Amino acid sequence: MPEAIRVGSVTIPEKELTWRFSRSSGPGGQGVNTADSRVELIFDLANSEAFSPALHQRALQRLANKLVDGTVVVVSSENRAQLRNRQAAAERLVAILTEAIAPPPPPRRATRPTKGSTERRLDEKTRRSQTKRLRRSADD
Repeated sequence: MPEAIRVGSVTIPEKELTWRFSRSSGPGGQGVNTADSRVELIFDLANSEAFSPALHQRALQRLANKLVDGTVVVVSSENRAQLRNRQAAAERLVAILTEAIAPPPPPRRATRPTKGSTERRLDEKTRRSQTKRLRRSADD
């Protein structure tokens, strides 16, 4: 297991990561009552010094609804081996943080609809209104 986690060009040192292990739920085998294979990876984003101020602020804003007291918690228990769950949790944290620090997309340039698309839209509206008009009963 690597000591530090790389997110793009940023390296998160091991001291900023907290690992917790517990028994995984669900069916198991011989080691079901002894193996602590469930993994929680806790990263304190609010107090992290790994990111530049701009990236730090962007990540805090984008992850605001996922943070609990400024920390990101990633849980992995789908594998039976603790090592694979550790790797899965680290990969998930990297994916979350990569998306959070990605630069914003370029602004959308306003364009006008083409003449053909406008005609198709109006033709479809006419066809639809005709269909509905034909469905009405003679009493209306």
